[in-house]
Amino acid sequence: MARSPFPSVPTRSVDVPTRSVDVVVTDTARRGTPLAEVVAEGERTPHDAVLDDLSATRAPGEVQVLPGSEGPGWLVGVGAGGPRSYRTAGAAFVRAVQAAAGAEADAGGRPAVTVQVRLPAGATVDEYAAFTTGVVLGGYRFRVTGTEDPPRPRRIRLLTDRARTDGRADAGRADAGRADADRADAVARAVTTARATALARDLANAPSNVKTPDWLATTAERVTAGTAGLSVTVRDERWLADNDFGGVLAVGGGSASPPRLIEATYRPRDARTHLLLVGKGITFDSGGISVKPAAGMHLMRTDMSGGAAVLAAVRAIAALRLDVRVTALVPAAENMISGSAFRPGDVVRHHGGRTSEIENTDAEGRLVLADALAYGAARYRPDAVVDVATLTGAMKVALGLRTGGLFASDDGLATRVAEAGARTGEAWWRMPLSDEHTPDVTGDLADVRQAPPGPGGITAALFLREFTAGLPWAHLDIAGPARAETTYAEVVPGGTGFAARTLVELAASYT
Repeated sequence: MARSPFPSVPTRSVDVPTRSVDVVVTDTARRGTPLAEVVAEGERTPHDAVLDDLSATRAPGEVQVLPGSEGPGWLVGVGAGGPRSYRTAGAAFVRAVQAAAGAEADAGGRPAVTVQVRLPAGATVDEYAAFTTGVVLGGYRFRVTGTEDPPRPRRIRLLTDRARTDGRADAGRADAGRADADRADAVARAVTTARATALARDLANAPSNVKTPDWLATTAERVTAGTAGLSVTVRDERWLADNDFGGVLAVGGGSASPPRLIEATYRPRDARTHLLLVGKGITFDSGGISVKPAAGMHLMRTDMSGGAAVLAAVRAIAALRLDVRVTALVPAAENMISGSAFRPGDVVRHHGGRTSEIENTDAEGRLVLADALAYGAARYRPDAVVDVATLTGAMKVALGLRTGGLFASDDGLATRVAEAGARTGEAWWRMPLSDEHTPDVTGDLADVRQAPPGPGGITAALFLREFTAGLPWAHLDIAGPARAETTYAEVVPGGTGFAARTLVELAASYT
């Protein structure tokens, strides 16, 4: 395959993973360290008069800045509480702290590198974890730049109920100590899962002149290298041809950057359940010969958000040492236009022998997923299969930009996915696998039709089901929530990392 004569941007110009703030739990407050107080509705605090003067509502994410002699302070509203409100509050708080640090640096000062936060008395373990998620992700920022990063706090200290402002900790009962330990464990775990989301964002946001399939594969190797129990194997185009990955080779055939299959394996000794995760890894999607409109095409650097979520999730699963075996597959390819691009009307043969009739080269994601699903199901016979993809515009129309589409052949697996998302703050809505549309997937020239008529999200899911060997299977269509144009809660514009936290929590549900 011909190589491009033009050099790509050096890979060192993209720093992955980006640095995120550390969050720890402590029962010792520090004098002179900026302090934020999180205030809930109906809770009496020493700051009630100030809040009244400011007409503060204490709504989730409302931040009041209170300059003081020892630096700025903040009052952060959390409303009636609950994980969702605490995520929103954590994100709003960290953005306010970053803004204060930038203003102080611009004025010639030295911003604090550590900030401490007092949550309301009795805040639950889940609320500590949710606030942490908001802090880690709310201030996320990805740029490819030659300038220095703006000043930002590096550590957030969450004070427990026993912490006092005189630098000591109240002598607490043994059960209070256990509660603090539980909070610390929950916060540490929340940091790991939030960083999985951040890594998925990094991979999705990386520009496509850097993010070739080979770059994605070598980056996967690099960022997982220090994770105990996790190994990554990269399959090249020759291996793909020898093993009949006709879908991946067809989609990647028009690009000067050949496709790859990334295979990550985590296998703890005593695991009783094997989970197969498959993520779409289209590093750029021009639509191929069925070319996309120019408007919005630049966003197609995020068309591998499903693969990013899968890679980030398996890294976090291994880091948390969850007692579940996980195999992650990411078929990576560029869908480009050239003399070697695949065409509407072509027939491709997938791993395992099943053939697909090509009707639209812009429906390429299901072709690469079909190969990986067939390979993973046949080789590993896992207990459950989950694929993740920015697959269809139909899901954006049906569910909008903040909810993922959930299709499943197994009710128990569907429930696990939905509940995992609810626990981590990612919303899923189960969609029907309507059997009346199954005949639409049957091909005339080949075994199956790649882009059959009918409701696009449903028929795409039915197409993928043909390659799952009857195993319990869920398909997560994240075409809507994988990207954001505005800031809300812990989400910032760009790739969102959606689904990574759900996959980690799903794996945890099997332990």
